[in-house]
Amino acid sequence: MAEKITAYRFDCLEQTLSQLNKEDCAIIAGGTDVMVLHKSRRGVPPKILKSVVFIDHLSELKQVNQNQKDLHIGACCTYSELLEHALIPVALKNAIKSIAAPAIRNRGTLGGNICNASPAGDTLPLLYVYNAKLRLRSVNGERIVAINDFIQGPRRVQRDPNEIVTEIILPSVLEEDAHVVFEKVGNRNADAIAKVGFAGYIRINDARIEDVRFAFGAVGPTMVRSLNIEKKLVGKTLPLADSDIAEIVADFDKIIRPIDDQRSTAVYRKIVALNLLRYFLSLKQYQTK
Repeated sequence: MAEKITAYRFDCLEQTLSQLNKEDCAIIAGGTDVMVLHKSRRGVPPKILKSVVFIDHLSELKQVNQNQKDLHIGACCTYSELLEHALIPVALKNAIKSIAAPAIRNRGTLGGNICNASPAGDTLPLLYVYNAKLRLRSVNGERIVAINDFIQGPRRVQRDPNEIVTEIILPSVLEEDAHVVFEKVGNRNADAIAKVGFAGYIRINDARIEDVRFAFGAVGPTMVRSLNIEKKLVGKTLPLADSDIAEIVADFDKIIRPIDDQRSTAVYRKIVALNLLRYFLSLKQYQTK
C-alpha cells in the first residue's frame, strides 16, 4: 500500500506562504522535475518524504507584464503559455520550443526550470545573458537575487524553505537594438537533454560593440559566463579581427570544464561550445529579439 502524502492547494499566494512558514514542503508547479527526482522503480509511486504544496494555479504567479524596458514573467507561467505571449522575446521562444515534448511544455514552468538548477537547463543560458533577476517572497517580505547568485550548483539554489520564486525579471530585454542567439545541441531538436547550450547577446552602435555577453550550459556545474572576458570586446569595431576572436575563444577554453556522461564526452562538449562561440563572434548570423 502506498504511503499517504499530505498535499496543500491554497486559493492565494499569501496562504501558501503562510503554510511554508509553518512547514518545510516540497513545492510543485508543473511537477516535471519533482516527479523525476523522486521516481521509484516502474509501477511504484514516487516517494516524496515531505508534504507537498501546489502553486501552479496561483494567478499571482502567472502574470507577464512590461515595466518600461523590463520584462516581468510569473514563475508559474508554463512554456506553452509563454510561447503564445507577445512580449516574450523570440530567442526565448526558440529555446522553449527545444524543451521536451508538447505535453511537458504544457506543464513545465520557467520558474521550475530555474529552481531545478540543472547545468543542462534549456532556458538558463539565455536567462544568464539577459541578466535575469529573481523575485522571492516569504511571509517576511521579498528580495531580488541575480540568477547567477541564485543558482549555486546542480540542484542547489539560494532559496529558504519558506520562500517562493514569484517572478523572473529580464532587465532592458525589450530594447530594440540588441541581437540574441540561442543554440542547443542534442540528439534531437527537442525532447532531448542538451549536450551543450549556448546563448550570445550583442548590442552594437555605429559598428562598435557596446555590450556583449556569452553563456554556456552543460559544460560545467553551473552556466559558464565571464564578465572579464566579455569586457575585452567592448569598444571593438566589427567585423572582429581573427586575433580578437582567437583570444576570446582561448580564454573560454580555459574555463569551460565539461564532464563525460551518458549523453556525451567532455572533449565533444568543449569543441562544440567553442565552435558555437567562434561562429557567434564571426557575426555571420543574427537573430533579433
